[in-house]
Amino acid sequence: MRVCPSSAILPRTGSVGDFSSFTYTIALPSPVLYSQFGKDVAPSTILSALRKVGFDDAYDVTCASESVSIAIEEYLTQVESPRPLVSPFCPAIVRLIQIRYPNLLDHLIPIESPMEIAAREAKRLAMKEKGLRESDIGVIYITPCPAKMLAIRNPLRKKHSFVNGTVAISEIYQTILRALPDVDKTNRSKEITGLGLGWPILGGQVACLKAEECLAISGLNDAVRILEEIENGKLRDVQYIEMHSCPTGCVGGSLTVENSYIARGRVLRMVSKFGGNPCQDREKIRELYQKQFFSLPGKIPPFPLQPLDEDIAKAVEKLREKQQILDDLPRIDCGACGSPTCEAFAEDVVKREVSKDDCVFVAMRGLEAISARMLDKVKPHSWRARGAREEHLP
Repeated sequence: MRVCPSSAILPRTGSVGDFSSFTYTIALPSPVLYSQFGKDVAPSTILSALRKVGFDDAYDVTCASESVSIAIEEYLTQVESPRPLVSPFCPAIVRLIQIRYPNLLDHLIPIESPMEIAAREAKRLAMKEKGLRESDIGVIYITPCPAKMLAIRNPLRKKHSFVNGTVAISEIYQTILRALPDVDKTNRSKEITGLGLGWPILGGQVACLKAEECLAISGLNDAVRILEEIENGKLRDVQYIEMHSCPTGCVGGSLTVENSYIARGRVLRMVSKFGGNPCQDREKIRELYQKQFFSLPGKIPPFPLQPLDEDIAKAVEKLREKQQILDDLPRIDCGACGSPTCEAFAEDVVKREVSKDDCVFVAMRGLEAISARMLDKVKPHSWRARGAREEHLP
């Protein structure tokens, strides 16, 4: 979505109206949302605005983020496992590991995401206070990133997500902006505090860990380089690596509206102003950790790229055929055939999933060849007809 020059790739997220089937709806804003407005707009004001634009309630995620940071610290201290451990909170990074580095899946730390923990707690409180059934409650994540839909629709290590859908920040931003002047500042939510406010930016996850034992990486190119180093047996002295697919962390998500560097500055100001006051009791979080509150059982399945053929000899032959097809293609990656690149199209042809004539340029060359052959056949007849006409001329 980010690199498509024609903006032809669109995310599948929802709108507030899509969740009218629920009796009670709870907005679950990503902490990124707090960075999209002016520096004088407090997170608590944004939560109140969400209640004004149609949600029955709004539940903060940053406190859950702080608790997850503490849980990560406990896990690193108590559990012997392959090092370095890698954060599993960016769905795009997890999918990258599933596809290209499946032997590193055990390096993903088995800790639940703040989004899921907050959604679970929001539903529990609503059921307790409102007497509702879980099926009556819709938790809607206000997301900066279309990849979160992947984590919600196909959650790893468990059967279902506690989140019922998503709304893009870019979709709801203007609605919230219009509602802000009507928020009663004397009756707004309790102020949001804690280190969880820093999670949207690079380094936010590891802020409470020992800096010399951690890395924070953003951008797919750097993520690939680090994963290859781990695969080669390096970086074993590093305890934990925070990874984001977006270049500046979650504030750089493709569904945001604010410049990512401006948003980062706002996050840093919020952390400076509110981050020093913890929102979680560390001892209580440790007790919950011991009770497996944050743990995710099971394993993440690999999703490796399929070979051209199970038979090695046939796979080599198909690879040769793929190269021959590729050599005959224009290599301009126009996407008109439905494949993202000419190389991907050549592979689809080899797999017999498409025809080579599905390439517009190949089809045009074929039509030109047919036209040339027809013209060659028609020419002798036209010359004979012309000669016959000339014989009958007076």
